[in-house]
Amino acid sequence: MSEFSSAAILGTGSFGTALAILLAPQIRELVSIGRDATVAAAINSEHRNPRYLTSIALPENIRATTVLADAAGHPLILFCVPTSVTRKTAETLAGIGLPATTVLVSCAKGIERDTGERMSEILREVFPDNPIAVVSGPNHAEEIATNLATCAVIGSDDETLSRRLQDLFTAPHFRSYTSDDLAGIELGGAIKNVYAIAAGIAAGLGLGDNAIAALVTRALAEMTRLGVALGGRAETFAGLSGVGDLIATCFSVHSRNHRVGLALGHGETLEEATNSLGMVAEGVPNTLSIHDAASKAGVRTPIIDAVHSILYQGKPAARAMHELLNRDPRPENA
Repeated sequence: MSEFSSAAILGTGSFGTALAILLAPQIRELVSIGRDATVAAAINSEHRNPRYLTSIALPENIRATTVLADAAGHPLILFCVPTSVTRKTAETLAGIGLPATTVLVSCAKGIERDTGERMSEILREVFPDNPIAVVSGPNHAEEIATNLATCAVIGSDDETLSRRLQDLFTAPHFRSYTSDDLAGIELGGAIKNVYAIAAGIAAGLGLGDNAIAALVTRALAEMTRLGVALGGRAETFAGLSGVGDLIATCFSVHSRNHRVGLALGHGETLEEATNSLGMVAEGVPNTLSIHDAASKAGVRTPIIDAVHSILYQGKPAARAMHELLNRDPRPENA
């Protein structure tokens, strides 16, 4: 069993549910906290999430509630809520009161629209005295929940905390690594969402494997260039939270962002694409915040610019992709 006797997971979506399944063998009591009373009731009575990962039986030491205050008595809290509500959730929780020893772990991938802040920076503002970490990587919920082999990276500027969480996030099918580059880890996880939309658009347009492989390769170069300008280290973008997550989300059938892009490439509107998904695709709001961050940093990001023009400026997907491919030639490493 883990040193953490209990934990609260904020969010009863697919990723929060998958992490509850992953951690259940190591933690005696897990409470999943969401907003939907119907979902909470089903988890408690039927040991299944009726909306996400519906075919998977949940361990009996997982209980659910809609009462955020129920998180306060646990030594570990995982934030698995959408990035758009991370600040509000954190501020509400701070109003309830947490011991300074409570470990807070961000599992969301994105940056805040108005401030450009990463999720760990938001948590640090709201909880200046608490230990804070992030978990990221090529981690589709559907595969974690079904015990398929997965690797992740745990980021913290506290080496002792990183090792504690590494022990927790270790299972026969789940391997974790550690890093102190929180900026690089979080930026990789956020920026890659935009490129997954681009890859989906390219696939929907039928541009072919050569074009998609080139797109993803250039996306890695662009992500590294922007990520370093925003405070990350170049080597982090060559790791699990960079190229690893980029590959998974650009090609996987589980990727929500890829599915949105695919629908756009097939001619659907953004509203149609997101409505048919029925879940949050973080790349859609992330495109706004990351495009803003790139503009403020003065970094050249043609792929992000193309996705932004499709999502928010009404440019036809085929035209945006044509313009992307027909920019002025340049050296590969420039």
